[in-house]
Amino acid sequence: MNGTVVKNKLIFDFATGSLGPSKSIFTSTYLFLNSKASSINNTFEQLLGDDLFSNDDAKISNLKYNDCLSKPDEQKEEDSNTLSPISKLVGPLNDINWKQVYKGFSEFILNIKDDDELKLIKMEPGASVPLHSHGGKEYILVLSGSFSDEYGNYSKGDIQINDQKIKHTPIASDVEGCICLTITERDVIFFGKFGSFFNLFTFIKSFFK
Repeated sequence: MNGTVVKNKLIFDFATGSLGPSKSIFTSTYLFLNSKASSINNTFEQLLGDDLFSNDDAKISNLKYNDCLSKPDEQKEEDSNTLSPISKLVGPLNDINWKQVYKGFSEFILNIKDDDELKLIKMEPGASVPLHSHGGKEYILVLSGSFSDEYGNYSKGDIQINDQKIKHTPIASDVEGCICLTITERDVIFFGKFGSFFNLFTFIKSFFK
């Protein structure tokens, strides 16, 4: 599931403007952090732009030259271009009011009106998440630090996209820990010795969203 085709489809859907708010924020942050993904997005946008020129039904707007110039207020905000989309939305990651879920694992849920749940997760050095899968797709983007699981190592700017067939046990770096931006389309399904307990906890937690 976590292959090039799946990642490129996410980028393509972003370029076409067909993603919802949560996935748009997720993908724009991914493009900001990952130069290779950004290059792919530029290629898609160029192809889509070229396609517009061949569309005789497209209406052309009557723009004046000053409509294409930066406004004074926009020029003052040039420095903000050095911030990632998620940092523009929530501020510095170090200043977030994290909510601890269990020892070594905290989260911050963004208040986005969308069917997808967009949230930040923070794992302390060496912390792990028990073996689990998801009822739907799971999207993970590493913002800082790194983590590893049964399928590889993931550092800043890397994404992992999993479906319900994937079971994994993410473990944060022993040195840095990690902070990730995530989307889960459905609830987490835990396995193993304490799976039933964690699933009950997730079920009860869903009533307080």
